[in-house]
Amino acid sequence: MLILVGGEKGGSGKSCLAQNIAVMLAHECNASIIMVDCDPQRSTSDWIQARNNTANLTPINCVQLYGKIRNDLLSLEQHYDCVIVDCGGQDNLALRASMSVASHILMPLRPKRRDLKTVSHMDDIVATCRMVNPKLKASFVMSQCPSLPSQATRIIEAKEICRTYDINVLDAITYARNIYDDSEESGRSVLEIEPKGKAASEIRGIALELLEAKSVEDVKQHFISQQLARGSYNGTRRSQEKAYVN
Repeated sequence: MLILVGGEKGGSGKSCLAQNIAVMLAHECNASIIMVDCDPQRSTSDWIQARNNTANLTPINCVQLYGKIRNDLLSLEQHYDCVIVDCGGQDNLALRASMSVASHILMPLRPKRRDLKTVSHMDDIVATCRMVNPKLKASFVMSQCPSLPSQATRIIEAKEICRTYDINVLDAITYARNIYDDSEESGRSVLEIEPKGKAASEIRGIALELLEAKSVEDVKQHFISQQLARGSYNGTRRSQEKAYVN
């Protein structure tokens, strides 16, 4: 499985979502995960470094790749249950190369006019990449949403705009919460800081809807099936591969 978190608009929380989904799949679904950081800002690489310096956290590997990375991603996919690609907020070669082999692309958008202006362009890119990768499942997700009840219509209207295009729009969203920033600074995820908190529920909801699963256990069983097929299942957590780690 190869999940790409990307889009044309910067600042929409792509790295945050990629990191938290990675932790959920690794920690709660026993999947072996590698993250691919394609963003020159190195947000995910810095997060991994902070994470590696913190004891008692589920290990997650990371590699930095740029440009024509299609073959690299296909190779990594042979060694891990899931490859999660964090692309920067721009249309570049790495984004399109990732889309050409990804099973899923998640495109975060804030319910703001300047974010919604990128929807048409992303729809064109997805349509182009589906000519090469017809199995690509693309979804928009509203992120960093305002929590005031008076702003609820803004979120609904943003979703309706996205639904005018031929791309799925997730029902699940994230709200603007300090815990997302706090967890990223410490190399952790919201699921590790407050496993039963509202932010953790948001991440689980997004991951399950993206993967079309009813429960975390369903996702876990999917990865166990993959591990059994490859002969790598050991009854507990699959060991993390090291061959491609920086």
